[in-house]
Amino acid sequence: MHGVILATLAALLAAWGCSGADTGWPAYNKTLHGQRFSALAQITTANVSGLSPVCELIIGEDGAFQTGPVAVGDTMFLTTPHTTVAMHAATCQVFWRHIDTSGKYDPTSVNRGVAYLGGRLFRGLPGSRLAALQASSGRVVWEVPVGDFSAGEFLSSAPIAWDGMVYIGLAGGDWGIRGRIMGYDAATGREVWRFNTIPMGLERGAETWHISGTAERGGGGTWSSYALDPAAGELFVSVGNPAPDFDPDARLGDNLFTNSVVVLDAKSGNLKWWFQATANDGFDWDLAAAPMLYRTGDGDDRVALGSKNGYVYSVSRATHKAVFKTPITTILNADQRPTREGVRACPGALGGVEWNGPAFDPTTRTIYVGSVDWCMTFKTGGYEYARGQWYFGTQMIYEPTDSAVGWVYALDGTEGRVRWRFRTPKPVVAGVTPTAGGLLFTGDLAGNFYALDKRSGKALLTIPTGGAIAGGVVTYLVGGKQYVATTSGNTSRGTFRNMAGGTAKLIVMALEAPPRGPRRVRLAPVNAGGLVSKQVEEGKQLFERYCAGCHGAQGEGGSGPSLIASSAPHEMAAILAFIKNPRQLMPDLYPDPLNDRQVSVTAMYVRTLQRWKH
Repeated sequence: MHGVILATLAALLAAWGCSGADTGWPAYNKTLHGQRFSALAQITTANVSGLSPVCELIIGEDGAFQTGPVAVGDTMFLTTPHTTVAMHAATCQVFWRHIDTSGKYDPTSVNRGVAYLGGRLFRGLPGSRLAALQASSGRVVWEVPVGDFSAGEFLSSAPIAWDGMVYIGLAGGDWGIRGRIMGYDAATGREVWRFNTIPMGLERGAETWHISGTAERGGGGTWSSYALDPAAGELFVSVGNPAPDFDPDARLGDNLFTNSVVVLDAKSGNLKWWFQATANDGFDWDLAAAPMLYRTGDGDDRVALGSKNGYVYSVSRATHKAVFKTPITTILNADQRPTREGVRACPGALGGVEWNGPAFDPTTRTIYVGSVDWCMTFKTGGYEYARGQWYFGTQMIYEPTDSAVGWVYALDGTEGRVRWRFRTPKPVVAGVTPTAGGLLFTGDLAGNFYALDKRSGKALLTIPTGGAIAGGVVTYLVGGKQYVATTSGNTSRGTFRNMAGGTAKLIVMALEAPPRGPRRVRLAPVNAGGLVSKQVEEGKQLFERYCAGCHGAQGEGGSGPSLIASSAPHEMAAILAFIKNPRQLMPDLYPDPLNDRQVSVTAMYVRTLQRWKH
């Protein structure tokens, strides 16, 4: 753990893009610019066939595992929705583990990682809270409320931190929130500024919501992470879909700043400029992945954007216009709108570029990106807004998961020409990492880890990991030796749930593997998606006392409806609403005899019944 303090300066230099400190992985996308390029070259195209696991950490919480590992000195930091872990980056020895025992929940459980600054970690916690933890111990230094999880607001993004500030935005566009991005004082957690991603009143862009009142629940969440240019003091934020999702006629206008990158003054939060990829979106084509800042060979500063609409955009920071727009998956009926009869569109709502975006190799001026090739049929239908519930204006008809494949593309960073593409048997949502050793590391939802030749796209090494790869794939030095780490095992809410799934674990690889196989470190399970046992047990007792008589001992139904059927509410916010706002014939249980905490733990227990069933 001694490496954390000694490496703070190196981590800061690396975050600014200084190659002399290019030994760790100090941020979600390595640097504030988000290029994900590593200058390490011990592992090369000539010797990568010898790469194999040296240790594995079984994380102890299954479900969504999409963390972007952060490596500072000899320490790696990982997150799940409810835990934060510090481990030795070469041996998987666990230094400490923090479990959130607040009993609070998010509408959907996912967390994509931490920001590191000055010996502290910053992350979102359940219940829409932002927290600072001591990197050396996991002790919570401060935590502050950021949003209202009962309204569908939560924190899935990996924040970024710079110059005494921490930046994070609210997720939850699918629940009809009004999105916003905030800047916080890293020392105290005090909110310094906020920018509403859905403008109203006199705010710039409010005129693009033509129907009165629609902006109040217009969506515009942020899902993954962000980019920042320290020299210009500019923060780049990818903004997600509008709401209601899939019904553009209900919110006529361009619906700024949804599906846009907004560029803010990092110190004040003031809007500098923006670029919108898809106006008045009807197919959930978010900008869900972090922007990536780069410079072309002729000195043009640009931002690269990977969109769920199936394109990579390169936008000039001087003109604020797209220089190129290159398709990286199947495109079909992109100019259509959902209808009652149904429109088959590609990509579908789970297609294109998901939460990990483009990377850049400055030595070859190449953009690399992974994508999802999966179409969907959209039908409009009746709906209404209900606080804390999905706010969709359609029926989505998924095509068989067998039809979902993935791609890795290499694009000329100046002109956008396709240099090569590599097809994978399942979607690619993992991070992509180019290196000076001639390699590109990534993985797919079939659980395959890939080492590709970055110049040709040829697969030089494929390692089955046993679980869907949906988080970061990173490389770093410890003790002068290069390691590669990948997440494995992901079952993400409704997204890609029928893919490989698997037990959530972190796998560390190197060229010289132990002769007896990798060391395995197993953390004690945090049951029910991160809930501590005593809370679930209390919820079970309350369920048996107040609920089982109508809904059945295992939630199977009786005089009351089944709680484990597919038609039952499955998101936590919806279960809470079900208890607090009962249907006809269901007795009132809130606020007496069940208070807020008791409703929460009862909902926790109901969620465990659903997990065991599904």
